[in-house]
Amino acid sequence: MRALICGAGIAGLTLAGRLEHHGWNVTLVDNSPGPRRHGYMIDFSGPGFEAVTAMGLESRLRQMASSVERFRYIDDAGRTTVSLDYDRFVKALGGQIVSIMRPDLEQMLREALGDGVDLRYELTVDLVTDSTAVLSDGTAIDADLIVGADGIHSRIRSLTFGSEADYLRDLGMNTSAFVFEDQAIFDEVRDQFVLTETLNRQMGLYGLDDGRVAAFTVHRCDEPASSDNARQEVRAAFSGVGPLVDRALANCPPSEEMYSDRVAQIVMPHWTTSRVALVGDAAYAVSLVAGQGASLGIAGAYILAEMLASDRSVPEALAEYERRWRPTATQIQSAARNQVIEVFLPRSKRTLLLRRWGFRAMRIPGMSRVMTGSLFPKGSRSITELSTAGSSQLRNA
Repeated sequence: MRALICGAGIAGLTLAGRLEHHGWNVTLVDNSPGPRRHGYMIDFSGPGFEAVTAMGLESRLRQMASSVERFRYIDDAGRTTVSLDYDRFVKALGGQIVSIMRPDLEQMLREALGDGVDLRYELTVDLVTDSTAVLSDGTAIDADLIVGADGIHSRIRSLTFGSEADYLRDLGMNTSAFVFEDQAIFDEVRDQFVLTETLNRQMGLYGLDDGRVAAFTVHRCDEPASSDNARQEVRAAFSGVGPLVDRALANCPPSEEMYSDRVAQIVMPHWTTSRVALVGDAAYAVSLVAGQGASLGIAGAYILAEMLASDRSVPEALAEYERRWRPTATQIQSAARNQVIEVFLPRSKRTLLLRRWGFRAMRIPGMSRVMTGSLFPKGSRSITELSTAGSSQLRNA
């Protein structure tokens, strides 16, 4: 069996590795010139952590994770308003959470690929027909399965399911991420997540193990940012937030060295046809503010691969993947829109103060699980159940 996967990000790499594990020949293409260097620090937990463990990669995941000891908010004068041991989150999630740079997570998954995966950069898919996919270099590939794992702006989705505008739910925010060197900032944020306690905008800073500082920003904005002026937009949006932020802005690199995008979700009535499937952000982007995009990308790819490894036909396997995985993905999408966004990026002083007191209450026994439950919503079924339970079990449960 042969699969063509478009998108060598987190979901695509996971799927390629699992399909190869199950005996498939896989061609994996990506339109970037090589592995991406840009991206933000993520709290990796939930169903994706379960899937990584099932793949035998948990020890490598922990090796590549960054050290985080404290989590704190600062006000516009640089004063700490909330400070917590990060271990409170770890314990509340049963130890199944690590902090890792997105490019490092991709590297781990790329390292796990074997010789059965043909990884090609600077290519995309230009045409999908009933029997063939044509790459941007003119190569025609006959594949039993074509997968769009190419992110929120998916090429495969546009070719197969129609315009992005039909499925994109704009959440009214722009985001960016960049990395820089500044010893004074590094010393202040080493082994910590430091976040600004601000309305409608937030910058996060954390010290990486190599001595650099990683930053991410998110702010409410009516218009999408242009990748050509990401630096100017971030500096305009965050200037004056506080001395630490102003110093970080002074280190902001040129726009072409930054990650930037619109914060949005993808909501679709179906993700599969008889031989085409979408996975990860291409199918069910939950958005940056949900904090689980990487986790859902890996988990969805894992379940898709396990369905394809069964005795089902490809069309049957794709339908079963969607039937099993859709409830979890849509449940977390809904929680992100209706619950997490206002906690993550408050619009009002009242919400900001409630969040502050919520984090402070985590010092009370039992409250850590309550707060982490609101920040890290998850489905009711484990990856083991979703990937191995019989159809009748899932249908009747």
